[in-house]
Amino acid sequence: MKRPPEKAILSWSGGKDSALALYEILQAGDYVITVLLTTMTEAYDRSSMHGIRRPLIEQQAESLGIFLEEVLLSPVSSNEEYDTKMREMLESYKAKGVSAVVFGDIFLEDVRKYREERLASVGMKGIFPLWGRETTELARTFTQVGFKAVITCVDTEQLDRSYAGRAFDDEMLASLPTGVDPCGENGEFHSFVYDGPIFKRAIPHTTGEVVLRDDRFMFADLIPGK
Repeated sequence: MKRPPEKAILSWSGGKDSALALYEILQAGDYVITVLLTTMTEAYDRSSMHGIRRPLIEQQAESLGIFLEEVLLSPVSSNEEYDTKMREMLESYKAKGVSAVVFGDIFLEDVRKYREERLASVGMKGIFPLWGRETTELARTFTQVGFKAVITCVDTEQLDRSYAGRAFDDEMLASLPTGVDPCGENGEFHSFVYDGPIFKRAIPHTTGEVVLRDDRFMFADLIPGK
């Protein structure tokens, strides 16, 4: 007899890798995702990882029908602050019967090791449904199953700034220079997913100002629609 699915948290950035990880987990049926976990920079009211406005992340969670847990961080957050707040949050969910956290990581060994060590310290495990898969195939899968996303941030030391604000689609993928990972796994770019097979409705938005920060990162500001 098949065991009942375990309760899990999904680490949610609002981008394509976390969306595809959620899609894969839901397809497999071994885990019930009870919470989407995201970090917010409190002073800016934006997601810490991708700089997405809070209302857009909240609309994603609403469309997915999954509760959103927001961990609030300082604008210049230290590793100690991050680790302390995450540990407190994880311990609270462990007490509620949640046993695992799902991540969209693909091949960065040091990142996976860090996550697994932190989770082990509170008696939880990490689940990596995309791990080790070929990134060109993953990127194609993302578009082929019907996900829609926009590039929100570009590391201009790795990719031309003109990609900020572009749709993440087959045309964009075909145009990527040699050496740029199709999933941006090396930090070349970040994205925001606004529609796809796991969403009840698309997330309305418009692209606002495109600005360079820290003389390196080009951000396309997405503005919530109605």
